[in-house]
Amino acid sequence: MSKTDNLFLIGPMGAGKTTIGRQLAQLLNKAFIDADHEIEKRTGVSIPTIFDIEGEPGFRSREVQVIDEITQASNIVLATGGGAVLREENRSVLKHRGVVVYLRADLDTLFERTRRDRNRPLLQTDDPRGRIEELLRQREPIYLELADIVVDTGQRPPSSVARDIVTKLKQYESHENPAG
Repeated sequence: MSKTDNLFLIGPMGAGKTTIGRQLAQLLNKAFIDADHEIEKRTGVSIPTIFDIEGEPGFRSREVQVIDEITQASNIVLATGGGAVLREENRSVLKHRGVVVYLRADLDTLFERTRRDRNRPLLQTDDPRGRIEELLRQREPIYLELADIVVDTGQRPPSSVARDIVTKLKQYESHENPAG
């Protein structure tokens, strides 16, 4: 299995990991998996319910287990949750088992895309925009350090972003395997 067999999408909530991931998987003929959806499927409850019952630490423990299992597969595109990079165990398996793609978007775009979404426990606050800004401040250095490829999603159609990732992946592969 080559590292480039798998693509792992990281980035803040609202960056487009699920939407772009589906298109990317189709372009590359790979299976698409969303880590959050997989957690919901396995537990039989929503992410907000897990947060209510187990808190963020309980959710993060489930996330570590699911990401470890999923990343052992090959030929996949995995959309991780925005906070998956907070745990060292996740960073390690993502870095070693595939190409990590950071989907970056500015604060205004992230807020606009998430402001009506009630399925995001960390944004159920009086100041969701301020919360996104705080999460970005904490997590962006980790996203940048972990990423093999960085792509801005901004005001672009998901199909355009997916094609951009395919192009950057080819450049990455030729850089990683200059003889091949």
